[in-house]
Amino acid sequence: MRVVSVGLSIARSLGRLGLTAVVAIAVSASAVVGARAEKEINSQEIVNAVVGVTSMVPDDARSAQTLGTMRAGNGIVIDDKGLVLTIGYLILEAAAAAVTVADGDLVPASLVAYDHNTGFGLVRATKPLRIKPLTLGSSDALPEGAPVIVVSKGGPVPVMPAQVVSRRQFAGYWEYMLDNAIFTSPPHPQFGGAALIATDGRLVGVGSLIVADAIKGEQPFPGNMFVPIDMLKPILRELISNGRTREPAHPWLGIYTEENSGRLFITRVAKGGPAEAAGIKPGDIIMGVAGKRVTGMADFLHKVWATGRAGVEVPIDMVPLDGGEMKITTVKVHSKDRYDWLKLSKGF
Repeated sequence: MRVVSVGLSIARSLGRLGLTAVVAIAVSASAVVGARAEKEINSQEIVNAVVGVTSMVPDDARSAQTLGTMRAGNGIVIDDKGLVLTIGYLILEAAAAAVTVADGDLVPASLVAYDHNTGFGLVRATKPLRIKPLTLGSSDALPEGAPVIVVSKGGPVPVMPAQVVSRRQFAGYWEYMLDNAIFTSPPHPQFGGAALIATDGRLVGVGSLIVADAIKGEQPFPGNMFVPIDMLKPILRELISNGRTREPAHPWLGIYTEENSGRLFITRVAKGGPAEAAGIKPGDIIMGVAGKRVTGMADFLHKVWATGRAGVEVPIDMVPLDGGEMKITTVKVHSKDRYDWLKLSKGF
């Protein structure tokens, strides 16, 4: 916890310095901690490569109620043709998007791809950005304890030194799971689409969330969750050419859950989704899948996905909220491909 406290103090102090100075200091400090830089790092290039991403989403979009219709966050330039990597929820179901560069110029962007499995999104600026792209690093080689830099476009402290405090599985309440997510601390407030930079100046993750338990234990400590960049490498070409990957989709149920003491409580069901069609309601308790008890959110997703591809019928063992008695019943949910439920742009 001492490292985190020092990090917060440094972050407050660095907020009074210029961005390039902050990056230079952070990289130097990181090298002292023990991660020696492999090459000379151009701090200004790192700052310039992180751009603002804004999008406009139709009012009738499936995600409009929860994510809003005007979204803003960060993105990272990753090629010399204006390709910008961001976190997918910023552009999900968007009708239009734009990127903001270092000099404040707002450049329209086309929607390129959205990948639900990883959470990545891609847009491309409609005119040359003249920004040197960041090089993709190796997130697999990023261990717990590694010093890193989190960079956003704007905000009170755009550049913040941090530390990788955990590498572990992450299960999201919206039927999303990463096997080896990156957790850092202290938390960066402008996390959405922020760049996670290793001490060699390379991109190793994309900001997704702020979490209360980046450091677990009796006294959990907050931080950010990043999607590892190595998850992008095998699918990047396919995302650019097709807007999504061609691999078979997991069965999607359209439920949102909260885990408590190993039990899964349904907090919401997607309007027009498979769970709603099957009669599942908020307050119902999930006990198992196809007769096999579940021990938590991650175990539930593993068991659902093990039943087959999207479109398969998934037997959910549950205790209905309005059942009158604590009796487990089985509800058969005809799953879908989530992409078929979303109202995605033709660009996807």
